[in-house]
Amino acid sequence: MTIYFYKVWQPYGCFSNFSLHSIEIQNTLWSTVEHYYQAQKFVGSPDEEVIPLIHQASTPEEAAALGRCSTHQIRSDWEMVKTQVMREAVHKKFLAHPDIREILLSTGDKLLVENSPNDYFWGCGENKTGENHLGKILMSVREELRILSMKAIAN
Repeated sequence: MTIYFYKVWQPYGCFSNFSLHSIEIQNTLWSTVEHYYQAQKFVGSPDEEVIPLIHQASTPEEAAALGRCSTHQIRSDWEMVKTQVMREAVHKKFLAHPDIREILLSTGDKLLVENSPNDYFWGCGENKTGENHLGKILMSVREELRILSMKAIAN
């Protein structure tokens, strides 16, 4: 069985990067995974000054708009590091919030798919042929959390 997720108010909406679950990375608290992810596009770039604006954005939608603004130059290695950046943020999110960690673990071995009609990299796209990297990251994090839970029980 497949679990599709996309909007935060829908079932499994906590899997979305826009869900209001903060993460702390390198002693900085980010409102959402989306805030952190969009800001990381500019680390070391000529437009690094946009990072505090993204950090302070009042909504994940605003953070995403700032991060996607075509007038800002992203870091040169972004395509090489973006999946790892996302993975670290998603991992931190589910470690920090036991309630959504339990939801993720409750999905067992089901396929998780971001049902984004527009995103063929992170999601499945409109025709379901996308790469679903966010779903793959969530399933990988789920497996890691499952192993951590078993180790905790064993100790």
